[in-house]
Amino acid sequence: MPSSPKSYALPYARYPSPFATRRSTLSLLLLSALLILFLFAVVSLIAQIRHNRCINVHPRSVRVVWEHAANANANAAVGVGDGERHKVMGFVGIQTGFGSAGRREALRKTWFPSDHQGLQRLEEATGLAFRFIIGRTSNRGKMSALHKEVAEYDDFILLDIQEEYSKLPYKTLAFFKAAYALFDADFYVKADDDIYLRPDRLSLLLAKERSHPQTYIGCMKKGPVFTDPKLKWYEPLSNLLGKEYFLHAYGPIYALSTDVVSSLVALRNDSFRMFSNEDVTIGAWMLAMNVNHENNHELCATDCTATSVAVWDIPKCSGLCNPEKKMLELHQKEACFKTPTLESDDK
Repeated sequence: MPSSPKSYALPYARYPSPFATRRSTLSLLLLSALLILFLFAVVSLIAQIRHNRCINVHPRSVRVVWEHAANANANAAVGVGDGERHKVMGFVGIQTGFGSAGRREALRKTWFPSDHQGLQRLEEATGLAFRFIIGRTSNRGKMSALHKEVAEYDDFILLDIQEEYSKLPYKTLAFFKAAYALFDADFYVKADDDIYLRPDRLSLLLAKERSHPQTYIGCMKKGPVFTDPKLKWYEPLSNLLGKEYFLHAYGPIYALSTDVVSSLVALRNDSFRMFSNEDVTIGAWMLAMNVNHENNHELCATDCTATSVAVWDIPKCSGLCNPEKKMLELHQKEACFKTPTLESDDK
């Protein structure tokens, strides 16, 4: 009897079932989708990094080289940056020194934002840009501390001029020339680091329509013409003649229109008469240039009101008395910090 043909059962894997085929296909599709998502995420991340680099490609802190003797051109103020003047309604330079780290810390806890985003929001809301203004010193320890602060906050303009109290008129002139080189502003504001400033009110003040292109805005006072110690012997004669006073702004804050600052920039340094006091020096220059004096006592308010622009302890102190403490106390008052333009109202 012939034997029946043998049957061979091959292993199961040799003949995959339809279900296994479908599972394999789904796995491949899922793996492909995950790979595509991963690549998309990587591309997005790279794009975001490049975008952020573009935003911060030029630092806010700028070192300004200003009129060395070998190059006495009055237009020699040069900013290390993109070379373009940043357009704003007003530029506010907060004058500070090497012994004022505590004041700067108090300011950054109150109306002066301590981060780029905060400064950007404040600039967009008010049309004003803000930087600390400081010179240089031969003290390596102080310069090292300054460089660390610059690296952390990036909110300075560094002037290539010696930082000394007796040299404040020279620093002020250097500030206006540097500010004009870096910013295309309608007004340039000099402010000290020991006043409580209200940026939204300052913005409203500078935005007012004015018929005079050359304007000097400040809380005005009358002071002696002859404040230089070498000229003190003239004062009795001046008093008898009734010519002992002229109008000028208190030093803690004042603003010059762009036409005034452009005139200062066009003049050589050695053409200016420097007095011992910075505010008197500026006042004398404004008198010589025959600019329009705009007297505004909201720039020297003793407390926050609906209209006050700058708050300080006039006449007791040339700024806030004990500014590091008083700055924080003022910022606790709703009338001071509650403004429609500041994002930091919840401080």
